[in-house]
Amino acid sequence: MNNLINTELFEFETEAYRQGEFLTVSNQDVLGKWSIFFFYPADFSFVCPTELSELQKHYEELQNIGCEVYSVSTDTHFVHKAWADATDTIGQIKYTMLGDPTGQLSKFFGVYDENSGQAFRGSFVVSPEGVIKAYEIHDMGIGRNAAELVRKVEAAQFVEKYGDQVCPANWHPGEKTLKPGIDLVGKI
Repeated sequence: MNNLINTELFEFETEAYRQGEFLTVSNQDVLGKWSIFFFYPADFSFVCPTELSELQKHYEELQNIGCEVYSVSTDTHFVHKAWADATDTIGQIKYTMLGDPTGQLSKFFGVYDENSGQAFRGSFVVSPEGVIKAYEIHDMGIGRNAAELVRKVEAAQFVEKYGDQVCPANWHPGEKTLKPGIDLVGKI
Protein backbone atom coordinates (compact mmCIF):
# COMPACT_ATOMS: atom_id res chain seq x y z
CA MET A 1 0.00 0.00 0.00
CA ASN A 2 1.27 3.45 -0.88
CA ASN A 3 1.38 6.29 1.61
CA LEU A 4 -1.55 8.65 1.04
CA ILE A 5 -0.36 11.64 3.08
CA ASN A 6 -0.46 14.78 0.90
CA THR A 7 -2.26 12.92 -1.90
CA GLU A 8 -4.88 15.00 -3.71
CA LEU A 9 -8.41 13.70 -4.15
CA PHE A 10 -9.24 12.42 -7.60
CA GLU A 11 -12.19 13.59 -9.66
CA PHE A 12 -15.22 11.63 -8.53
CA GLU A 13 -18.98 11.85 -8.51
CA THR A 14 -21.22 9.55 -6.51
CA GLU A 15 -24.79 9.29 -5.31
CA ALA A 16 -25.48 9.96 -1.64
CA TYR A 17 -28.18 10.05 1.00
CA ARG A 18 -28.68 12.77 3.63
CA GLN A 19 -31.65 13.31 5.90
CA GLY A 20 -34.39 11.93 3.65
CA GLU A 21 -32.95 13.16 0.36
CA PHE A 22 -30.76 11.83 -2.42
CA LEU A 23 -28.01 14.02 -3.79
CA THR A 24 -24.90 13.79 -5.94
CA VAL A 25 -21.53 14.56 -4.33
CA SER A 26 -18.34 15.23 -6.27
CA ASN A 27 -14.77 16.13 -5.38
CA GLN A 28 -15.70 19.74 -6.15
CA ASP A 29 -18.25 19.69 -3.31
CA VAL A 30 -15.52 18.72 -0.85
CA LEU A 31 -13.17 21.58 -1.69
CA GLY A 32 -13.15 24.73 0.44
CA LYS A 33 -13.65 23.08 3.84
CA TRP A 34 -12.06 20.38 5.97
CA SER A 35 -13.59 16.96 5.43
CA ILE A 36 -13.64 13.52 6.96
CA PHE A 37 -14.15 10.46 4.76
CA PHE A 38 -15.31 7.71 7.14
CA PHE A 39 -15.33 4.28 5.46
CA TYR A 40 -17.13 1.30 6.97
CA PRO A 41 -17.89 -2.24 5.67
CA ALA A 42 -21.67 -2.40 5.31
CA ASP A 43 -25.08 -1.05 6.21
CA PHE A 44 -27.30 -3.30 8.35
CA SER A 45 -24.27 -4.70 10.17
CA PHE A 46 -22.90 -4.76 13.71
CA VAL A 47 -19.97 -2.47 14.57
CA CYS A 48 -20.89 0.03 11.83
CA PRO A 49 -23.99 1.54 13.49
CA THR A 50 -22.06 2.06 16.74
CA GLU A 51 -19.37 4.00 14.88
CA LEU A 52 -21.78 6.06 12.79
CA SER A 53 -23.82 6.93 15.88
CA GLU A 54 -20.68 7.93 17.78
CA LEU A 55 -19.59 10.11 14.85
CA GLN A 56 -23.04 11.75 14.83
CA LYS A 57 -22.54 12.71 18.50
CA HIS A 58 -19.48 14.73 17.38
CA TYR A 59 -20.94 16.05 14.11
CA GLU A 60 -21.99 19.46 15.43
CA GLU A 61 -18.57 19.91 17.02
CA LEU A 62 -16.93 19.07 13.68
CA GLN A 63 -19.19 21.48 11.82
CA ASN A 64 -18.29 24.20 14.34
CA ILE A 65 -14.62 23.82 13.42
CA GLY A 66 -15.38 23.95 9.68
CA CYS A 67 -15.33 20.22 8.94
CA GLU A 68 -17.86 18.19 6.95
CA VAL A 69 -18.35 14.43 7.35
CA TYR A 70 -18.90 11.88 4.58
CA SER A 71 -19.50 8.29 5.64
CA VAL A 72 -18.83 5.77 2.87
CA SER A 73 -19.65 2.12 2.29
CA THR A 74 -19.89 0.05 -0.88
CA ASP A 75 -23.67 0.01 -0.45
CA THR A 76 -25.83 2.25 -2.66
CA HIS A 77 -27.55 5.45 -1.59
CA PHE A 78 -30.81 3.46 -1.75
CA VAL A 79 -29.52 1.07 0.91
CA HIS A 80 -28.40 4.01 3.08
CA LYS A 81 -31.97 5.36 2.95
CA ALA A 82 -33.47 1.97 3.75
CA TRP A 83 -31.10 1.63 6.72
CA ALA A 84 -32.02 5.11 8.00
CA ASP A 85 -35.73 4.30 7.61
CA ALA A 86 -35.40 0.93 9.37
CA THR A 87 -33.04 1.86 12.22
CA ASP A 88 -33.55 4.68 14.72
CA THR A 89 -29.79 4.97 15.30
CA ILE A 90 -29.04 5.57 11.61
CA GLY A 91 -32.19 7.66 11.13
CA GLN A 92 -30.65 10.29 13.43
CA ILE A 93 -27.55 10.79 11.26
CA LYS A 94 -27.31 14.28 9.78
CA TYR A 95 -24.11 14.01 7.78
CA THR A 96 -23.90 12.78 4.18
CA MET A 97 -23.72 9.03 3.50
CA LEU A 98 -21.94 8.33 0.20
CA GLY A 99 -22.72 5.26 -1.88
CA ASP A 100 -19.70 3.53 -3.39
CA PRO A 101 -21.13 0.46 -5.17
CA THR A 102 -18.32 0.39 -7.76
CA GLY A 103 -15.65 0.75 -5.07
CA GLN A 104 -14.06 3.76 -6.80
CA LEU A 105 -13.68 5.73 -3.57
CA SER A 106 -12.71 2.70 -1.48
CA LYS A 107 -10.03 1.75 -3.99
CA PHE A 108 -8.61 5.28 -4.23
CA PHE A 109 -8.34 5.53 -0.44
CA GLY A 110 -6.80 2.04 -0.24
CA VAL A 111 -9.49 0.48 1.94
CA TYR A 112 -11.22 -1.81 -0.58
CA ASP A 113 -11.18 -5.51 0.32
CA GLU A 114 -11.35 -7.49 -2.94
CA ASN A 115 -12.48 -10.68 -1.19
CA SER A 116 -15.59 -9.20 0.42
CA GLY A 117 -16.28 -6.25 -1.91
CA GLN A 118 -16.46 -4.08 1.20
CA ALA A 119 -14.36 -1.30 2.69
CA PHE A 120 -12.14 -1.67 5.72
CA ARG A 121 -12.71 0.91 8.46
CA GLY A 122 -10.76 3.91 7.20
CA SER A 123 -10.84 7.47 8.52
CA PHE A 124 -9.31 10.22 6.37
CA VAL A 125 -8.87 13.90 7.21
CA VAL A 126 -8.84 16.00 4.03
CA SER A 127 -7.81 19.67 3.85
CA PRO A 128 -9.89 22.39 2.13
CA GLU A 129 -7.56 21.99 -0.86
CA GLY A 130 -8.59 18.32 -1.17
CA VAL A 131 -5.33 16.91 0.23
CA ILE A 132 -5.19 13.97 2.67
CA LYS A 133 -3.52 15.12 5.90
CA ALA A 134 -4.18 12.21 8.28
CA TYR A 135 -5.64 8.73 8.15
CA GLU A 136 -5.99 5.41 9.90
CA ILE A 137 -7.26 2.06 8.69
CA HIS A 138 -8.69 -0.68 10.90
CA ASP A 139 -9.71 -4.25 10.19
CA MET A 140 -13.46 -4.77 9.87
CA GLY A 141 -14.03 -5.88 13.46
CA ILE A 142 -12.24 -2.97 15.17
CA GLY A 143 -14.33 0.13 15.92
CA ARG A 144 -12.90 3.65 16.00
CA ASN A 145 -12.93 6.59 18.42
CA ALA A 146 -14.77 9.64 17.05
CA ALA A 147 -13.35 11.97 19.72
CA GLU A 148 -9.83 11.11 18.56
CA LEU A 149 -10.88 11.84 14.99
CA VAL A 150 -12.05 15.32 16.07
CA ARG A 151 -8.67 15.84 17.78
CA LYS A 152 -6.86 14.86 14.56
CA VAL A 153 -8.86 17.42 12.58
CA GLU A 154 -8.07 20.12 15.17
CA ALA A 155 -4.37 19.24 15.08
CA ALA A 156 -4.31 19.24 11.26
CA GLN A 157 -6.00 22.64 11.23
CA PHE A 158 -3.49 24.02 13.75
CA VAL A 159 -0.48 22.75 11.80
CA GLU A 160 -1.96 24.16 8.58
CA LYS A 161 -2.40 27.58 10.21
CA TYR A 162 0.88 27.64 12.19
CA GLY A 163 3.33 25.76 10.01
CA ASP A 164 6.29 26.47 12.28
CA GLN A 165 4.65 24.62 15.21
CA VAL A 166 3.66 20.98 15.71
CA CYS A 167 1.19 19.22 18.00
CA PRO A 168 2.53 16.69 20.52
CA ALA A 169 0.75 13.48 21.53
CA ASN A 170 -2.76 13.95 22.93
CA TRP A 171 -2.70 17.67 22.05
CA HIS A 172 -5.98 19.61 22.22
CA PRO A 173 -6.63 23.23 21.19
CA GLY A 174 -5.26 25.70 23.73
CA GLU A 175 -2.54 23.36 24.94
CA LYS A 176 1.17 23.90 24.45
CA THR A 177 2.63 23.07 21.04
CA LEU A 178 6.22 22.55 19.99
CA LYS A 179 8.39 24.66 17.73
CA PRO A 180 10.89 22.28 16.10
CA GLY A 181 14.48 23.40 16.35
CA ILE A 182 17.90 22.42 17.56
CA ASP A 183 17.06 23.66 21.07
CA LEU A 184 14.51 20.84 21.50
CA VAL A 185 16.75 17.99 20.35
CA GLY A 186 17.19 15.60 23.28
CA LYS A 187 15.18 17.85 25.63
CA ILE A 188 11.73 16.30 25.26
